[in-house]
Amino acid sequence: MNDNNDDPLQGAGLDTLAVRAGIARTAEGEHSEPIFATSSYVFDSAAEAAARFGGESQGNVYSRYTNPTVRTFEQRMAALEGGEAAVGTASGMAAILSTAMALLKAGDHVVCSRDVFGTTTNLFARYMAKFGVDVTFVPLLDLEAWERAITPQTVMLFLETPSNPLSEVADLASLSALARASNCLLVVDNCLCTPALQTPLALGADIVIHSATKYLDGQGRCVGGAVVGSQQHMAEVETFLRTCGPTMSAFNAWVFLKGLETLRLRMDAHSTAALELANWLVQQPAVEKVYYAGLESHPGHDLAKRQQRAYGGVLSFQVRGGQAEAWQVIDATRIMSLTANLGDAKTTIVHPATTTHGRLSDEQRELAGIGRNLIRVSVGLESIEDLKADLQRGFAALG
Repeated sequence: MNDNNDDPLQGAGLDTLAVRAGIARTAEGEHSEPIFATSSYVFDSAAEAAARFGGESQGNVYSRYTNPTVRTFEQRMAALEGGEAAVGTASGMAAILSTAMALLKAGDHVVCSRDVFGTTTNLFARYMAKFGVDVTFVPLLDLEAWERAITPQTVMLFLETPSNPLSEVADLASLSALARASNCLLVVDNCLCTPALQTPLALGADIVIHSATKYLDGQGRCVGGAVVGSQQHMAEVETFLRTCGPTMSAFNAWVFLKGLETLRLRMDAHSTAALELANWLVQQPAVEKVYYAGLESHPGHDLAKRQQRAYGGVLSFQVRGGQAEAWQVIDATRIMSLTANLGDAKTTIVHPATTTHGRLSDEQRELAGIGRNLIRVSVGLESIEDLKADLQRGFAALG
């Protein structure tokens, strides 16, 4: 980065921001971002320490809430999403919890898509309820249901798009208009697309949530999360983090920074491979239905084409039969990793009904469309022909 320019990244493209945003070189002149592995910082005087702790001067105080490596990650995420500020957290669920605890209070009401990650459902339905926050779950695609669910106490609309694992696509512009008309915050989990494929803030969202564990890392190495939005809202989230401590480690932040450098390249590759695999799955006799927004037959295809740059790397499909048949297919694969994580360079395969959505009730799973014969695949960066052959092993096991 040319430090002689006051703002060399003004107007820069996503690929440049993913590599350069947030860098502040030290006196050592390092080229790669350093890891500041320290819990605390030394002050020049008692007066400086008092000013830092009192918030009267900017600077590092304690790594629970100020760390230069984490700050670089936060600034880069804000730049990529087009937000004013970002807060790094210990996990994706910590990002959701921090947002909820910072911006909600007893008596508030949240409208949440019933198609969110199973643990997100539990967080709102079980734990936020303990603090007096009322939550109504609605179908992601039913705009009238969203509108009917809003009350004078509603302060937040929460969703993820595309949804996991059925790839349902929400109309962010319409939901944004509804949120503004109702004086609500629109909070979007952008985990499956990342800013390489979709920027919800540009479509009217107020806050974007990420599990950095997934595609932002891209190689399944670390756990972390991020919240992006306005300075005002992020100040509240940061205050919660400072007080309660769901903090991102400096090492994890550094790993995520390295992942962001190749984000668009990887997301393009994941999307290309997933589309080819989805089209192949449609043709397999053992497959009952394929869920992937890149397919022209998918109900959300046209909307995804408008508001996303590509369709992402996650797809799911139903095998003919039930849970036993789904398990047979999964157990017969030899290349794909049987793990609940996604967004990895290694392709992963999982049975959502008994893993990622296993803690939901039967009724909740049925409403969310998570059938016993559903299999989710997060398409990695291996040879697509090898992935097809691996799933073919699974289908052959059905006889």
